[in-house]
Amino acid sequence: MQINPNKDTQLCMSLSGRPGNFGLRFHNHLYEQLGLNFYYKAFSSQDLPGAVRGIRALGIRGCGVSMPFKEACIALVDELDPSAAAIQSINTIVNTNGHLKAYNTDYIAIAQLLQSHAVPKDSTFALRGSGGMAKAVASALRDGGYKNGLIVARNQTTGRALADSLGYDWQSELADRRPQMLINVTPIGMTGGPEAEHLAFDRAAIAAADTVFDVVAIPSETPLIVQARTEGKRVITGLEVIAIQALEQFVLYTGVRPNLEQFEKAVAFARSV
Repeated sequence: MQINPNKDTQLCMSLSGRPGNFGLRFHNHLYEQLGLNFYYKAFSSQDLPGAVRGIRALGIRGCGVSMPFKEACIALVDELDPSAAAIQSINTIVNTNGHLKAYNTDYIAIAQLLQSHAVPKDSTFALRGSGGMAKAVASALRDGGYKNGLIVARNQTTGRALADSLGYDWQSELADRRPQMLINVTPIGMTGGPEAEHLAFDRAAIAAADTVFDVVAIPSETPLIVQARTEGKRVITGLEVIAIQALEQFVLYTGVRPNLEQFEKAVAFARSV
């Protein structure tokens, strides 16, 4: 069914430092396939408080929140769902008659992926990063029973705070540690960034690991993932993360849960450009 926007169309959006097309194509494809009178648009902004006021004032139904806004948005909403309150990081805002409630569907996606990829719970791991998404990933690891972890972050204040809050170690660099799982939750390897061609971990660490997980979704095959595949490692990609978290956002916005076939077709469509 072709949806033609009209005065009753409900608008959803995303806020990101580097907007992409995946969410836009994913959501709009499902709106069309399911005959829902919604439209989705990606935005960036240098005025975050103004953008969030606009969500409330204009009746925008939902907003996906990406780096670097996941923590800064907390003070601007009315209510935190437990998924966001527990880790003090949000990636989704739902507007119900001017009341803004925030969620974290990243956490849900990470938990599902660790289970579906059968990553052993006794795996040692190193997670590079200490921002909002890193909190979601590290919290999902802690809650999933992964006890032996290292937070690698150059920012000692945020890195140590994240590690201490979850019972993990902290170091500014990986150094000679060789954990079984490597997780990148920084912009290293992201298209358009200053470190787009860089590896988030050195080749020796990748060679020693069993599992490599890169949360960066653009490109889906980051330098880290390419190297890990070359080494024959179990890989979890950022594309998998954004697909699952986008599905959960879709459900929050619309109240409709697509079936598996509809979900997979939406992911394929979103990836096609």
